[in-house]
Amino acid sequence: MKKTGKNKNMKTPTPDAVDHIISQWRREKPELELKAMEVLGRLKRASALQSPKVEKVFLEYGLNQPEFDVLATLRRSGAPYCLAPTALFSTLMVTSGTMTNRMMQLEKKGLIERLPNPEDARSKLVKLSDKGFELIETVLPHHVQNGLNLIAKLDDNTLKTLNQSLRLLLHALEGDDL
Repeated sequence: MKKTGKNKNMKTPTPDAVDHIISQWRREKPELELKAMEVLGRLKRASALQSPKVEKVFLEYGLNQPEFDVLATLRRSGAPYCLAPTALFSTLMVTSGTMTNRMMQLEKKGLIERLPNPEDARSKLVKLSDKGFELIETVLPHHVQNGLNLIAKLDDNTLKTLNQSLRLLLHALEGDDL
C-alpha cells in the first residue's frame, strides 16, 4: 500500500467491505442515495469489530462489558461512588429491568452494595463496594491502554476529525440542535 505524503502513519485507504456492498447496490439500484448506508454500515462494522477486542480485557478480570460499564459509571461519579438506580440506567441507556439484572449479578460478585435511599424509601442506592472499587481501579488502566492500541494507526488529526464528525452524528441522532 502506498503512503500519503500528508500523513506518514496512515496508509492510503483500500476498499473495505462496505465499499463492496455499496458498489453492489450502485450496480443494482443506481437511483438510491447511499450516503447513509455507507456511514451507518461502517459504524456498525466498526462496532462489531471492536467489541470483542474491548471485551477481551474485561473477561481477563471476570467481567463483561455491561458489568464494567456499571462499575465505571459508579467510579467516575466520584466519592462516595453511589448512585440511584435511575441515574445509573439513564446514564447507561438501558431499561430498568436490564439494570436490575446487572445489579443482581454485580451484587452476587460482591462488587456493589445496595443501600437504603434516605430520599426515597421505595428504592435503594447502588454503591461501589471496596472489592468493586479495587477491581475497577485495576481494570481501567488496561481498558484505556487497549483502546489506545486499537486506534494507534490513526494520527491525531484523523482522530480529531473523527471525533468531531461522530459528535455531530450523535447530536443529529439524539435530536439535539447542532
